[in-house]
Amino acid sequence: MLSVKPSTCPTLTRGNDQLHSCLQECPFALLIPQTPRFPVKRKTFFPFPPMEDQNQGTPQTAGRQPSGGPEDGPDVSVEDNLYVAPPMSIRLEKVPQLIDYISGLPSYTNPLQHNQFYHPTDGFYLSASDVVVQKIFFDLSAVPFRRSTPNLLYPRAGPRSEIRFDPAEVRAAIVTCGGLCPGMNTVIRELVVGLWDLYGVREIFGIRAGYRGFYSWDPIKLTPKWVDHWHKSGGTILQTSRGGFDLKKIVDAIEARGFNQLYIIGGDGTMRGVVKIFEETQRRNLKIGVCGIPKTVDNDIGIIDRSFGFQTAVETAQAAINAAHVEAESAVNGIGFVKLMGRSTGHIALHATLSSRDVDCCLIPENDFYLEGKGGLFEFLEQRLRENGHAVLVVAEGAGQNLIPRTESEKEQRDESGNPVLLDVGHWLKSELKNWWEKEHADELFTVKYIDPTYMIRAVPANATDNLYCTLLAHSAIHGVMAGYTGFVPGPINGNYAYIPVEHVAQAKNVVDTTDHKWAWVRSVTNQPDFAVR
Repeated sequence: MLSVKPSTCPTLTRGNDQLHSCLQECPFALLIPQTPRFPVKRKTFFPFPPMEDQNQGTPQTAGRQPSGGPEDGPDVSVEDNLYVAPPMSIRLEKVPQLIDYISGLPSYTNPLQHNQFYHPTDGFYLSASDVVVQKIFFDLSAVPFRRSTPNLLYPRAGPRSEIRFDPAEVRAAIVTCGGLCPGMNTVIRELVVGLWDLYGVREIFGIRAGYRGFYSWDPIKLTPKWVDHWHKSGGTILQTSRGGFDLKKIVDAIEARGFNQLYIIGGDGTMRGVVKIFEETQRRNLKIGVCGIPKTVDNDIGIIDRSFGFQTAVETAQAAINAAHVEAESAVNGIGFVKLMGRSTGHIALHATLSSRDVDCCLIPENDFYLEGKGGLFEFLEQRLRENGHAVLVVAEGAGQNLIPRTESEKEQRDESGNPVLLDVGHWLKSELKNWWEKEHADELFTVKYIDPTYMIRAVPANATDNLYCTLLAHSAIHGVMAGYTGFVPGPINGNYAYIPVEHVAQAKNVVDTTDHKWAWVRSVTNQPDFAVR
């Protein structure tokens, strides 16, 4: 979390309206409170002007020398044991607001000011100067530091002192799209309760069965009493579906029913739809706050720390892995084989493997593997069976798709969300394992116990951690829409909730980096090969 203080920058003393342009190319390292400071072990040159030592109150000018180097400031020579802080290149991401295209939009005092449960004090309400920084890890040895890719800043999520909607005139619509995910009912419940209790909104509606529900069925009136128990149930009581996205029909229906706040819960395909709905409402000059709430059990949406329901999915997967381990251990040359969700990313498989410690091999879409030959899967499993008498294999559903034979027509198939149709890696790999053993060890016992807990995992209610996350996510969404933000997504970045342009989220992917420490940790736990073709 980063809060820019006007006293540190002369531009900001003229008002928050200049914050965005100021942060685009800001040379002031003091914009960042408690700027990272580091010891220099040798004489080093950095392209930045002298900074005031925050501890001593004196400029750090030791060893200043002209360099004729970078145009953006003189070099500073830093001697041993002197601590300095180079400035970084930062950029504030502009999140759309209704006032960007609707002139003369009135403002209202936030009703939280008079809410009996709140006692707003200094710092309770956020302003344009409260931002969240995306990147928190830096290589301070990089030269020149400030010429690296700009560090992005996003508006911090939370209540504003002034809002852009009169609560008495709000007609909010909530819709769930795509596949199921633990926590969907919790988000719906907290949106309804939050709008009702925090802002006094009384016109709240649920849209049935995804995007097509806008133009196919009448909306359902929602109240806190009606949704009170929803968080205890898995799935979505509003129902969901894939596809059905007809932009003109959807926005026509929204306009006809007088909805002026939209809360759309869904995955990356749904977020692409949110982008189009926001752009169309903007084109029509409609006062409609459009908010996308990211939902994907696979945790494959980028920028935010994680998607709701992910931790519940990892926790629930443990039961399947434990069962596979028992089955494998109870058989001669037994293999317990679990297929987990993960179309394009292997986060569930990875985290479930690390949480279990009973897994011998984890296969994910980001890491290609092969079956036969030196360093292949069969060789590794045979070694494990010889050593331990059993093995446990966890596979993400999107892994190994390049190895499964398919026809040309199958390669072109797409589901209703536009995603490539995956072939069943579970049944294919089970068959390949049996064929391999029969070919190589026909006279020896061998058992494969295949478990697919996909629908068990995504259909369960959210656990305590995800329930709390869903509440914070819903309240962040409400505060943002009421403040006049639109075309945005709320979500945690490095543990702090922020508002992010939905267009960025729709394009960003969160994939497993097989070169980082976490994947190395997986391999150290399982001792599996890297499957690199020699």
